[in-house]
Amino acid sequence: MPVTFRKSFRIFPGVRLNVNRKSLSLTFGQGKGPRQTYSTTGRRTTSMDLPGPFGYRKTTTGRGR
Repeated sequence: MPVTFRKSFRIFPGVRLNVNRKSLSLTFGQGKGPRQTYSTTGRRTTSMDLPGPFGYRKTTTGRGR
Protein backbone atom coordinates (compact mmCIF):
# COMPACT_ATOMS: atom_id res chain seq x y z
CA MET A 1 0.00 0.00 0.00
CA PRO A 2 1.50 3.39 -1.00
CA VAL A 3 2.27 6.04 1.58
CA THR A 4 0.55 9.34 0.86
CA PHE A 5 0.86 12.84 2.30
CA ARG A 6 -1.68 15.62 1.94
CA LYS A 7 -2.33 18.67 4.09
CA SER A 8 -4.59 21.70 3.63
CA PHE A 9 -4.25 25.06 5.41
CA ARG A 10 -6.78 27.89 5.41
CA ILE A 11 -4.87 31.12 4.72
CA PHE A 12 -7.81 33.53 4.47
CA PRO A 13 -11.56 32.92 4.28
CA GLY A 14 -12.09 31.35 0.87
CA VAL A 15 -8.36 30.66 0.24
CA ARG A 16 -6.62 27.37 0.96
CA LEU A 17 -3.01 26.22 0.55
CA ASN A 18 -2.86 22.50 -0.28
CA VAL A 19 0.39 20.58 0.15
CA ASN A 20 1.12 17.07 -1.07
CA ARG A 21 4.19 15.01 -1.83
CA LYS A 22 4.66 16.35 -5.37
CA SER A 23 3.24 19.89 -5.47
CA LEU A 24 1.61 22.89 -3.84
CA SER A 25 -1.70 24.37 -4.89
CA LEU A 26 -3.94 27.31 -4.04
CA THR A 27 -7.72 27.02 -4.02
CA PHE A 28 -9.97 30.09 -4.23
CA GLY A 29 -13.67 29.87 -3.42
CA GLN A 30 -15.84 28.38 -0.73
CA GLY A 31 -19.26 26.96 -0.01
CA LYS A 32 -21.56 26.01 -2.86
CA GLY A 33 -20.04 28.38 -5.40
CA PRO A 34 -17.34 27.63 -7.97
CA ARG A 35 -13.74 26.97 -6.91
CA GLN A 36 -10.52 27.60 -8.84
CA THR A 37 -7.40 25.57 -8.04
CA TYR A 38 -3.92 26.46 -9.35
CA SER A 39 -1.09 23.93 -8.90
CA THR A 40 2.69 24.31 -9.15
CA THR A 41 2.65 21.51 -11.75
CA GLY A 42 0.71 23.80 -14.14
CA ARG A 43 -2.69 22.21 -13.61
CA ARG A 44 -5.74 24.49 -13.29
CA THR A 45 -9.04 23.06 -12.10
CA THR A 46 -12.49 24.63 -11.94
CA SER A 47 -15.00 22.73 -9.81
CA MET A 48 -18.45 23.26 -8.40
CA ASP A 49 -20.86 21.21 -6.29
CA LEU A 50 -24.28 20.82 -7.87
CA PRO A 51 -27.51 19.75 -6.16
CA GLY A 52 -27.82 16.07 -5.35
CA PRO A 53 -24.98 13.65 -6.14
CA PHE A 54 -23.73 15.77 -9.03
CA GLY A 55 -20.66 17.92 -9.45
CA TYR A 56 -18.75 19.72 -12.17
CA ARG A 57 -15.00 19.63 -12.74
CA LYS A 58 -12.86 20.88 -15.61
CA THR A 59 -9.09 20.44 -15.55
CA THR A 60 -6.65 22.22 -17.84
CA THR A 61 -2.99 21.26 -17.99
CA GLY A 62 -0.23 23.71 -18.86
CA ARG A 63 1.81 23.47 -22.04
CA GLY A 64 4.39 20.74 -22.44
CA ARG A 65 2.63 18.22 -20.21
